[in-house]
Amino acid sequence: MLKKIALALVVLVVVLVVVIATRPSEFHLERSATVAAPPAAVFPLVNDFHAWRRWSPWEKLDPALKREYSGPSAGTGAVYAWQGNDDVGAGRMTITEGVPDELVAIRLEFLRPFQTTNAARFTFDEAEDGTRVTWGMNGTNGFVAKAFGLVFDVDALVGKDFEAGLAAMKAAAEADAHGQGS
Repeated sequence: MLKKIALALVVLVVVLVVVIATRPSEFHLERSATVAAPPAAVFPLVNDFHAWRRWSPWEKLDPALKREYSGPSAGTGAVYAWQGNDDVGAGRMTITEGVPDELVAIRLEFLRPFQTTNAARFTFDEAEDGTRVTWGMNGTNGFVAKAFGLVFDVDALVGKDFEAGLAAMKAAAEADAHGQGS
């Protein structure tokens, strides 16, 4: 009887490993919002890492967050590194491409709680009501991330943070565009 139970457990583990291994290796998540301001009012909030304190959903999770800026103050080559509590971890972002009022591409390196590198991209498109901002992220799923994705909806988890960030960015850009910025 114990042999049958052990065999069943081995088969179950093998099936689980196969299911996890066949999950997608790449991921993409994306959210958009329309901001009642021109691209010129929204773009600087992303292109200058110093401005992220006004809208990034992760900036408020650790009041003692340690930040380090290097490279140019804004634009291609600007670097923002952080170290914080378990809610924000540690990592580094580098702007790899910027097209004024159109695009900011970022290399996003997480160092803690896990190591991975993703690509983030913000696009700013003129819209009838202002600017359509799209925040996307692409990356690779390793075995652990694939297993995590079986249990949790990563798109929904990270997507809610993107939505909160876009809402805060919208408020900041609209305040700036109407002369009420801080």
